[in-house]
Amino acid sequence: MTADTTELVRGSFRDDYRTYTVRASSAHAPDSFQVIAGGRDDIVLIITGLNSGDLKATWGQYWARLKPQDKIWLEEQAFRVFYRGRRVVDTAAPTRFCNG
Repeated sequence: MTADTTELVRGSFRDDYRTYTVRASSAHAPDSFQVIAGGRDDIVLIITGLNSGDLKATWGQYWARLKPQDKIWLEEQAFRVFYRGRRVVDTAAPTRFCNG
């Protein structure tokens, strides 16, 4: 990761198999964030519309085939990391749903 993208990283979370990194679209007032698994090329999820409130989830090619409950879990973890800027430990926060 370059120095520019390193400052955009908000944190990470894990499941039983991999680590996911949450990266904001910009350092100030980002309108979207990405969830990446492994290398930079494996985009799991992109959430847009943070500033407008019109949230939309766009899933990576492999990840679009996940079961709905797995998608919800990934979205919840990503939002927690994005807004807290650190690794998630507590998983009992309210659910957010995105269109898409």
